[in-house]
Amino acid sequence: MTTDLSTPDHSPPVGTHPRRTAPSDRATKGGLFRAVWRWHFFASFLVVPVLLVLATTGLIYLLRFQIEPLLHADLMRVDVPSDTQAAATTKTYDTQLEAVRSAYPGATVESLTEPGAADEPTRFTITTADGGGRDVFVDPYDGRVLGSLNPETTLSGYAVRLHANLMAGRLGDTIMEIGACWAIVMALTGYYLFVRGRRARRRQARAARRGARLRTRHATVGLVVGVGLLYLLVSGLPWTGFWGAQVQSLATDRGSSLWSTDPGAVSDPTSTLDESLPHSHTGTVPWGMEDSEVPQSERTDDGSVANIETAVAVAGERGLRHPFTIALPSEDLADPGVYSVIGYAFDAPSDERTVHVDRYGGQVVSTYGFDDYPLLAKVVSHGIGLHEGRSWGLWSFWGAALMCVAVMFMCVTGPLMWWRRRPRGSGRLGAPRGRMPLRATPALLVGFVALGVFLPLFGLSLVVVLALDQLVLRRVTENGRSDPGSRRRHRRRCRRSPPSARVL
Repeated sequence: MTTDLSTPDHSPPVGTHPRRTAPSDRATKGGLFRAVWRWHFFASFLVVPVLLVLATTGLIYLLRFQIEPLLHADLMRVDVPSDTQAAATTKTYDTQLEAVRSAYPGATVESLTEPGAADEPTRFTITTADGGGRDVFVDPYDGRVLGSLNPETTLSGYAVRLHANLMAGRLGDTIMEIGACWAIVMALTGYYLFVRGRRARRRQARAARRGARLRTRHATVGLVVGVGLLYLLVSGLPWTGFWGAQVQSLATDRGSSLWSTDPGAVSDPTSTLDESLPHSHTGTVPWGMEDSEVPQSERTDDGSVANIETAVAVAGERGLRHPFTIALPSEDLADPGVYSVIGYAFDAPSDERTVHVDRYGGQVVSTYGFDDYPLLAKVVSHGIGLHEGRSWGLWSFWGAALMCVAVMFMCVTGPLMWWRRRPRGSGRLGAPRGRMPLRATPALLVGFVALGVFLPLFGLSLVVVLALDQLVLRRVTENGRSDPGSRRRHRRRCRRSPPSARVL
């Protein structure tokens, strides 16, 4: 069934003189509705593939703690001794570290993460002799090395990389950022269509028109999803390679930061905390601490040397939240590195803290945590906590999971509605016809310009889409050829059609 894409009829009755209609009147009587519908349609074409990838990979990432242990139970689960005393006794971290070094000679052990539960192993992050990254799992009760995984080739590893940049580097990151920008446009125009088209949807539902039920469900789910989608998109922008980098640069110039007080600090052996770990493991570093400076240890005359147990004890005394991730100094005792004990505080960004412990004397060299963040970094950290479904416990977890499922639903029902109403056999795209009344509504023009300035990649892509719309799409007729006369005949037919005959 071909969808009627006409505009309302405002021609005067026969025998009367035509009355001049103000541009603002014409804009509010159907033209704006169809123009918004057209841009919602265009945005959907650009956005649906991106949102489908983001929602699917985001759901996998949310469920990683449930999925990965099922897929790798031999590595990620250990048997808890039945004897109570044995269950309370575990091998020291230094003993487990030596077992890893023996099992992987020539590898550099970068960090370890404590077990999060009694049936979980200790996880060591290593860089092998050939430069590859591995996660090594050790049974904490008997110190036995269970095996290793490449974290980037697990299901959640693939999901994270696809979610970030489609595994295509800077190009993929740009595509995802453009898609996120247009998703904001799609959500805003969707709300306008929901409000203006509600009466037409009710009429179609009462008449049992084909596709009416699907349109109603799409609109109803979109009413709820839109708010969450807008939040997820805005809170995800700090991760983007262009917008995030530009905002961070502006913030740094004004004495603030998205993530730390000293971005780009230089120190040895590493410059920043996230560089203490392989890039595939930066998820174990809180966002606000990624670019925090790593200090150095100071040799003492008595030659005392601290170890992992010392660092864990000191961090526990300072009140850090378990489980810890400890970035280790190198094996060379002459290396002035530190033990960086990271208390991620998974469900509470405001509890995030890192304690740097001197490798020689075991004293605290420095601490850095949420209280030390600039205001902007605090806001971003809480935003990211909600984005990842971890700030409010199970409420935010299941809310984020349901949001992913709802976005998938919208990504399927939108194209399905277009497929049902597309002009069959005409070779046309079937986009709603309508022009944005920018001259009649200056506020609309200001809104477009402001959004383009705030989101530069959106502004650039908007120019491309406008050019494509004006130079190609509006010139194509039913047989695929340019015919200005046909367009004039189409506009005359539009004026004879009832208002809002078909709505999303």
